[in-house]
Amino acid sequence: MSKYYDISDDEIRVVGSGPSPKNEGSRGPRGAVVWIMAIVAVLLVIGGIILFLKRRPVEPNEPGLFESGDSTTVQYIVEPEKVIPFGDYSDTTGLAYTEVIEKTVNDIPLSIFIPHNAVPELCLGSPNYLDKNIILTTQAADIRKDNKKIVGAFVLKGQPLAWGLSKKGYCGIIDGEITVGVADNSPLFEQATETEGYFFRQFALVDNGTLVENELKNKSIRKALCERAGEVFVVKCETPESFHDFAQALVDLAVNNAIYLVGSTSYGFWYNKEGNVTEFSDLRHSKYKYESYILWRAK
Repeated sequence: MSKYYDISDDEIRVVGSGPSPKNEGSRGPRGAVVWIMAIVAVLLVIGGIILFLKRRPVEPNEPGLFESGDSTTVQYIVEPEKVIPFGDYSDTTGLAYTEVIEKTVNDIPLSIFIPHNAVPELCLGSPNYLDKNIILTTQAADIRKDNKKIVGAFVLKGQPLAWGLSKKGYCGIIDGEITVGVADNSPLFEQATETEGYFFRQFALVDNGTLVENELKNKSIRKALCERAGEVFVVKCETPESFHDFAQALVDLAVNNAIYLVGSTSYGFWYNKEGNVTEFSDLRHSKYKYESYILWRAK
């Protein structure tokens, strides 16, 4: 076996006929061919491995059950819950009435007043609760403490009665269509003056689904004019709440936009489907000349 001891770690020996391993001829042309064949074989093996890895399907890097791995390459898309209107629109008789829905959000009891088959408008002075054509009404804009005039821009059937941007929330009523929003400037003010429409401003509560903070911190019965899933309705909390908590309840109610309405013991009323009237308070007569109300009148 000593004849095999002269092989190095980086050499191979071909057993067969030919010159002796110790013959210098083993390192001649035939030895070079062997080396080339060996190198080609190694390259073919490496190329096959690379080709296999390229064709192998890549598995997503999913997080483990107990350990959170790197999942930056995997996107988990959660479909948002579809928001549907609150109101019942199965009645096709065209009857004008107010639907009332009770909900509790964040331990805050809420009453939702949804007008059906009625057109919104504004007025000065409290409406007559015996007028069954008015199915829902509540106080709208605030008035100043000093001169008792309307706070913020106000348009009554095309006539501007007040100007100013003390509050960013707004309600515009153009051709019977109501829009609730939040903006420093709104073209609806000019449109209301040109089309015998209506416009008023109030505190903003919700802007595109986001809570709007207000400085007022006291607790009171609150009302809001809200837009949600194409519906416009009035929400009233049945317990005294802060601006923040009331607005947060509206956000959790999936309200898109909401502005404040004069709450507390302000006057208002609504008619149900049976034609029965319910008043928000017993203050049937306005104390001040410029008290404004939003109302919905039967079509």
